[in-house]
Amino acid sequence: MKLLMRKLLNVKTLSLAFLGTLLSGCGDDVGKVSLGLFTTKDVIIEAQQDPKVPGVTCHISRIEANLDFADPSDMGIACRQTGPISASHLANIDKSKQGEVVFKASLSVLFKVLKVRRIYDAEHQTLIYLSYSTKETDGSHKHAISTVPLYGTDAWQAPDQTAEKKTEAKTSAN
Repeated sequence: MKLLMRKLLNVKTLSLAFLGTLLSGCGDDVGKVSLGLFTTKDVIIEAQQDPKVPGVTCHISRIEANLDFADPSDMGIACRQTGPISASHLANIDKSKQGEVVFKASLSVLFKVLKVRRIYDAEHQTLIYLSYSTKETDGSHKHAISTVPLYGTDAWQAPDQTAEKKTEAKTSAN
């Protein structure tokens, strides 16, 4: 029984490692910084282009722990406009409060997955990118956000005059 369990664990570990390799190939590694001579951990910086809004590139930094099962979930994200953003790009995105997952990568053999979700803030005409770990670490799901304002892009829409008047009325009422 122990031999069977060990074989299953090995198959599962190899499968997850292979899946992680496939998913990590979706972005471009633009940086790799060692955390020291006596550690197997590195900071990896990846560039990921939004598949539906190609004018946005997100740079994601995360810890890669080679030969280590305890892969930290801390990550950072910075998304910027790196090309044109048009109204036709926005027409194809999920505009619900949950948004949609735009990137996903396995972080370790312990089932941690890094996800980046795009959420559209219609009122402020901003794209919000939320990166988060799907596994709780130290009582918390690690997460970070970055925003890309649409002001100055072809996707920007002038605020509705009636919406401005409602805001002014609320302000003067207080």
